[in-house]
Amino acid sequence: MQIKPLSGLLITALLVVGCQESAPPTATPPAPALSTSTPSAASETPALPASNPNRNAYFGDLHVHTGLSFDAYVFGVRATPDDAYRYAKGEMIEHPAGFEMQLKQPLDFEAVTDHAEYLGMLEAMQDPTSAVGKHPLGVQMRGANTSETRRDAFRELLKYLLGLHKQDDLLDPEVVRAGWETTISAAEHHNDPGTFTTFIAYEYTASGQELQNLHRNVIFRGSDAPDAVFTALDSANPELLWTWMDEQRAAGREVLAIPHNPNGSDGLMFELTKTDGTPMDAAYANQRMRNEPLVEVTQVKGTSDTHPVLSPNDEWANFEIMPLRIASTLASNPRGSYVREAYQNGLLMEATAGINPYRFGLIGSSDTHVGAGAYDEANYWSKVGRLDATPQLRGSVPLDKPAADGSVYAPGYYKYWSASGLAGVWAESNTREAIYDALRRKETFASSGPRILLRFFAGDFSDTLLNDANAVRMAYNNGVPMGADMPPLRQDASPDFFVWALRDPDSAPLQRIQIVKSWVAEGASHEQVFDVACAVGAPDPATWRCPDNSATLSLDNCAYSEDAGVNELREVWQDPDFNSGQLAVYYARVLENPSCRWSTWDAIRAGVSPRPELPASIQERAWSSPIWYRPQS
Repeated sequence: MQIKPLSGLLITALLVVGCQESAPPTATPPAPALSTSTPSAASETPALPASNPNRNAYFGDLHVHTGLSFDAYVFGVRATPDDAYRYAKGEMIEHPAGFEMQLKQPLDFEAVTDHAEYLGMLEAMQDPTSAVGKHPLGVQMRGANTSETRRDAFRELLKYLLGLHKQDDLLDPEVVRAGWETTISAAEHHNDPGTFTTFIAYEYTASGQELQNLHRNVIFRGSDAPDAVFTALDSANPELLWTWMDEQRAAGREVLAIPHNPNGSDGLMFELTKTDGTPMDAAYANQRMRNEPLVEVTQVKGTSDTHPVLSPNDEWANFEIMPLRIASTLASNPRGSYVREAYQNGLLMEATAGINPYRFGLIGSSDTHVGAGAYDEANYWSKVGRLDATPQLRGSVPLDKPAADGSVYAPGYYKYWSASGLAGVWAESNTREAIYDALRRKETFASSGPRILLRFFAGDFSDTLLNDANAVRMAYNNGVPMGADMPPLRQDASPDFFVWALRDPDSAPLQRIQIVKSWVAEGASHEQVFDVACAVGAPDPATWRCPDNSATLSLDNCAYSEDAGVNELREVWQDPDFNSGQLAVYYARVLENPSCRWSTWDAIRAGVSPRPELPASIQERAWSSPIWYRPQS
């Protein structure tokens, strides 16, 4: 449906920021004002940011690598955690290839998550007098000064990561400890409550023997971090990571983990058994959800919402698919590798065994390895430093002359990569405590790059909510936000879903909001995608699809029509097929009008045609965390 402009009062209620009715929509609210109370001169405790009970939207990146990561250093990256935080706060830093990187608008929060395995050791290898510098791999690393020799050195390091050496003669715990102290120090230095939030964090980089991705980012809530962390060198079994995290929590350190790139896991991320192949039980499901309440659904290495093989009736399923396992050219099995199917399998397990290990929320992040996320299709520098720093290296522009095998474009998987993504949270204030608690309760959303605002509630609402100045407060009072279980319903009632999205003014207009439903019936899982709010007209009740809004896109200069979409969409919707006896899960997905993919921007700037086998355009989007429905006993 097409939306008339809201009153200034309602926009304030929805955005949770003060603005005039005539003001243009804003992609993210400013930081809340600091408390007006003034501490005494003797007090060393700063005033805390004001708390908004209706919660503000904040955007951040919880997956950032610097030169402390073994692979980033091989790629020529020398950025430090301090550099990464300066970039997130809006400062310019330099790419390894020599050009400048700077955000149009600062982030609200960030976590530097360098690989804990061999943390800081690649830099130590540059000293030929050190123990690791004398190691044969250290000698090889110092001599790696071309793309090919860097790849060769990286392959040798992978053998250590995959445990292919009987004895690890490379690891130096003192070097790793110093790198971890640098990580902690940078996070503590840049954390600024009310303005910019940092988290002490790292990446646990486990892989199967055949390069199946099982990586997790581990995020601590506060300043108390352990002296050493659990890494894939301790065990590549994530269940042992969770046990270590439980031990940290028992010691007073609140912590959570966020899996990323399930799309590259070859089916291992969302298996139907435990890691050892035995059946899942309640203890497993509870431990997994206690430690992994979220999944990173989109990033540079592709999007893990769903796959055309898994969702053949979803016309938008083929979005930024990375078909390969991580750091390889091996195909990744879609089954067990995408979040929508995991939601469905979780419902099936809940229906048959009373357990559900897949009740997670969603975020996006970048996985940048240059300390700086490239979230903008029109200003894309990919992620692995000197290896993909130019359009030719990443395969979007033809080589100066064909390769020996006749190839016109550079080989490799960089062509599949994406200018994504961002994590969105709804939190009371921009502080560690408030943002972490939003992550923990899954009141989060993911973006493929643009700062689209998205809210999603379920409860007992009416259409009058759409034009009520207290809409958000009423939605909290009479329902639940994304990430929660649906509240009890009146007998024979159908839940109401309140969904709302606001455009990023630096990106294309909005085209539609969808609600994706999965449910269990007759021992099988099912799914359906409903268009519920349209830029033009209303969804066809027979197909639940919006009318064509006649959006246009020029592939000559990437100009899109500003008058074909809208700045804002909102709706109160009821599921026409709701069955109170069926387990179900719902999440929202909002789509922009089509815009140019980064590879098309590269081609235009080079004065060549876009690479034919790559998508010329994409539809940027955002996803909410789900809301689950359980039949009442």
